[in-house]
Amino acid sequence: MSERKVLTKYYPPDFDPSAISRVKKVPGAKQKLLTVRLMAPFSMRCTSCGEYIYKGRKFNARKETTEEKYLSITIYRFYIRCTRCSGEITFKTDPKNMDYVCERGAKRNFEPWRDNNADNQNETEQETLDRLEREENEEREQLERDKMAELEEKMLDSKREMAVADALDEIRTRNARIERGEALGEEIALSHVQDDAEEARLQAEREDEEAARRAFMTSTGEKVKRLVEDEESNSTTGKADEAPAPAVSFAKVKKPKKPFSAGLGIKRKPALI
Repeated sequence: MSERKVLTKYYPPDFDPSAISRVKKVPGAKQKLLTVRLMAPFSMRCTSCGEYIYKGRKFNARKETTEEKYLSITIYRFYIRCTRCSGEITFKTDPKNMDYVCERGAKRNFEPWRDNNADNQNETEQETLDRLEREENEEREQLERDKMAELEEKMLDSKREMAVADALDEIRTRNARIERGEALGEEIALSHVQDDAEEARLQAEREDEEAARRAFMTSTGEKVKRLVEDEESNSTTGKADEAPAPAVSFAKVKKPKKPFSAGLGIKRKPALI
């Protein structure tokens, strides 16, 4: 592909630049129209057939350089054909309003913003200055209002955060107080339970002692004495009646062997004869 990109031209050795004929531009003569590819700069409606041409539709147009100028800016005219009836439509550039002007063959569709610009075109220079100054003041006031609103919003947010923090501290304090009260109540209840249990145990011991004291007293109020001699005699007679313990022997005793069938769980049937 590099061989197709020709950057220089070949001039033969006998080339004479003075032999080239130059055509002078004659004012008022019809200029040669250039074929260019463009898109419709605005939406329009053909006056011949009523076909709507939307903005951005592509055309092969003819470009013409006019003699009109605006602040040394050349104004160009373009010729296109309607896509339905092939009617010729012309429009030209408008550098003053940074737009295009439809000349013939079509009618531009309604655009609200163009009406506002048309109203502004009829005002004088002083009115334009006053309008611009008024718009600038309005923008400045709007900016100041926005800053004040932002500041007020920040203050409200800070107040809201402080209120939330105070509420959280109060909730935490109340919860801690409730927890301390519950812990103290549990300790007091546990101490009461322990005291009641100790008192019940002491009462039971006193009742047992009183029952034992009453059990070992006669009807006349005398204490019952234990007969030690009877107990000792009974103990000696009981020892004499006991048989002597057999002597301990460490001799090996041979155990009889069991039949093999007994280990397998087989029982022999008794003989019938």
